[in-house]
Amino acid sequence: MYNVKIVETEKEHDDAFAVRKKVFVEEQGVPLHLECDAQDETATHFIMYEGDVPVGAARLRNIEEHTAKIERVCILQSQRGKKLGALIMKEMENYATSIDQKKLKLHAQSYAVPFYEKLGYTVTSPEFMDAGIPHRAMEKMI
Repeated sequence: MYNVKIVETEKEHDDAFAVRKKVFVEEQGVPLHLECDAQDETATHFIMYEGDVPVGAARLRNIEEHTAKIERVCILQSQRGKKLGALIMKEMENYATSIDQKKLKLHAQSYAVPFYEKLGYTVTSPEFMDAGIPHRAMEKMI
């Protein structure tokens, strides 16, 4: 059974950052100083557990009136292909709606654009590099 929740405790915070480090730093080679940034202090963090094992994480930031940005969405490699990315995105969208957000933005790694398109996001930029990885800006009205 998978459970997505907003990070509330130090353990949940540590679990979310451990998943992010495993995926972005170890697997994708993003430097730690780019992965963990000043935005972490003010973002709302999400953690996904299978039982009590952390398997996914993400964060949401309010960036302008009625607009939030989804960032750092990640699922452990061993858990991919189980529609867990869609589950964590749905929970973040539900939360964004509950705090009166109307638009969600994100920077998708280019290979993941089809995943986000299936969730209703639209590409809004040409490809650009971020941390040495090709990305596209995307957004969705909620």
